[in-house]
Amino acid sequence: MIFDYETLKLLWWLIIGILLIGFAVTDGMDMGVAMLLRLVGKTDSERRTVINTIGAHWDGNQVWFITAGGALFAAWPMVYAAAFSGFYFAMLLVLFALFFRPLAFDYRSKIDTYRWRNNWDWALLAGSAIPALVFGVAFGNLFLGVPFNIDNLLRASYQGSFFGLLNPFGILAGLVSITMLMGHAGMWLQLRTDSDVAKRSGQYGRYALLVFIALFGIAGFWVANMDGYQIVSMPDTQSYANPIGKVVTSAPGAWLDNYSAMPLTLIFPALGIGMAAVAWFFSKVGKPALGLVSSSLMLVGVIMTAGASLFPFVMPSSNNPNVSLTMWDAVSSHMTLNVMFVAAAIFVPLILSYTTWCYVKMWRRVTVHEIENNTHGSY
Repeated sequence: MIFDYETLKLLWWLIIGILLIGFAVTDGMDMGVAMLLRLVGKTDSERRTVINTIGAHWDGNQVWFITAGGALFAAWPMVYAAAFSGFYFAMLLVLFALFFRPLAFDYRSKIDTYRWRNNWDWALLAGSAIPALVFGVAFGNLFLGVPFNIDNLLRASYQGSFFGLLNPFGILAGLVSITMLMGHAGMWLQLRTDSDVAKRSGQYGRYALLVFIALFGIAGFWVANMDGYQIVSMPDTQSYANPIGKVVTSAPGAWLDNYSAMPLTLIFPALGIGMAAVAWFFSKVGKPALGLVSSSLMLVGVIMTAGASLFPFVMPSSNNPNVSLTMWDAVSSHMTLNVMFVAAAIFVPLILSYTTWCYVKMWRRVTVHEIENNTHGSY
């Protein structure tokens, strides 16, 4: 064995966090670009310019999403089972929305009529905004607790409904997700386009960042005053994973306990808000490259804030807190985690390397003039 069981459990919590960050920074940016499409592109040529800034990367960026889903299945099978049964209709909604994205990219420019292209623009918007909203709503509901139970045979059963996920805090978290991705995409478009498109992109990106800061602050205040979960007792972390072998209680403000126990984790919410403000400043002074780096760090801060607040919980149960799934007891076997760690150690750096290589090799500004003179070689 490479690592002991406890170390592997912690490593896989970090790996899944890294994969979610990679997904947010890359494919999340693509979603944000699609959400800004109709705002920053006033003509067909301008919209094609916007689309072509991500045209070379959008499909490769989805590898992060696929890898994160596969890692969730391999490392946390109980979480995968409970989440995909509990959030079944939400996941179907995301899946069907994602269908529109490749179709919109490939078919939008096949027919040169306003109605055809306008409909595909709406499809691209829906295919990006719906997943961004649903992912945010899902994360918000983790803080409230998910209505599921686990019986003595370790079978998960969900007692909630799709519309139960659409509670005020869940919707707030969904709006946080949308605004942060739009702000990140605004920095990207300001950097990768020119003239009026770049100007509008920076403007709407800054608007989104300001709204994000306000919503993220409200969400933080809300979390500080809601009931969180605490582990009272549980088996040794080196022991066989057993999600029904612990005692969990709830207490007001418990989601902030980790920040008191580990003060260094306060850097994550500070990074989320601070880097959003820094990205706004760099965009305003015409330095979108630094704005893009700052908005990427903003996403790191937001995702790590959620992770640090929930730690060690992965999927708390509102029906029976004692069966809440944590990173200690919802994992695969020791052998499986070791084998998957070797695979992750090989393929995650590989994904990061070729993603970086693609961005470096295809880096340039996309101009309206270029798009108007290339009607067949671009989207």
